[in-house]
Order: sequence, then structure tokens, then C-alpha cells
Amino acid sequence: MKNKQVKAFWSPLAAGIGLGLGLMFMFLIAGHGFGASDFFVRLSAFLSNALMPEWTEDNNFFFTFSGGYNPLNMWISWEIVGMALGALIGSFMSGRFRFKIERGPNIGVFARVALALGGGILTGFGAKLAHGCTSGLGLSGGATLAVGAYVFLIAFFIAGIVVSLITRRIWQ
Repeated sequence: MKNKQVKAFWSPLAAGIGLGLGLMFMFLIAGHGFGASDFFVRLSAFLSNALMPEWTEDNNFFFTFSGGYNPLNMWISWEIVGMALGALIGSFMSGRFRFKIERGPNIGVFARVALALGGGILTGFGAKLAHGCTSGLGLSGGATLAVGAYVFLIAFFIAGIVVSLITRRIWQ
């Protein structure tokens, strides 16, 4: 297999302008900004309703989320598909597509995957507590100058710094 020339990353300024334009068009076309966490809640509720309808009818929490909605009829599903396809196409075009698990020299693959899964679960739980994910609260909320978005971003960055200081030894 030929080694493709890896292209440089976009400059942060160009990436920020592209993200801002994408967010603006999302507001203009769909009437709301970016978001992702609600997709997984709605998909889980839809699947639980499809697998065990008698259980979800008795449990109002899940039933109100699924409500018989088809995930393919929701804008957020298509946003997730678009993000995944865009990332895949972008990685191929830049020559950076690899099946690889990034890790430090002092951590095995299983531990790295376990840490990533645990971090993802905690982030998802935090997104539900905050009523939005980093893209929904940080980008879309920040674009609308919502105070809660800025409080969330400050807390998110502080948590990221604390966790990185705790786990830095693993990567060195």
C-alpha cells in the first residue's frame, strides 16, 4: 500500500470560521444550533420501546422520550450521520485515516479503551445533567449568548484541566 502524504491540519482560525459558518447555517436552516447528546437518549428510548413496549409504557420516563418517534424522522439523527460521514471523508482526504488506539507507553490497549468508555459515560451523564453537550451548550448556547453556556464552558474546562493533571502520568 502506498504511503499517502499527510496534509497539515487546518489553522485554528480557519477551523473556527468554518465551525461558525456551519452553526449559522444550522440556525438558518433548522432553526436551532448543533447538538448531539439528545440523539443517544432518543435512540435508546426508541430501541427500548421497540424491544419491550410493555415495559416502556409502565415507565413514563422512557416512554415520554420515545413517544413512538422514529429516529430517522428527527433532525438530530441526520446531524449525527452528517458529522460521522464528514469526519470520515475528512480523514480520508487528509491522509490521516487509521485504525489505531492512541495511548501512552505506560498503558495497555484494554486500559485505554476502559478509560475512554468510562470518560464517555461520565460525559454523557454530565450532558444530561446540564441539559446539553459541549456542542449544544458550548457552541449553540454560546452563540446565543446564554449565560448557562458560559458557566458550563468554564466548568467543562476546569474539569478537563483537573482530569488531565490526574491522568498525565499514564501518558508519559
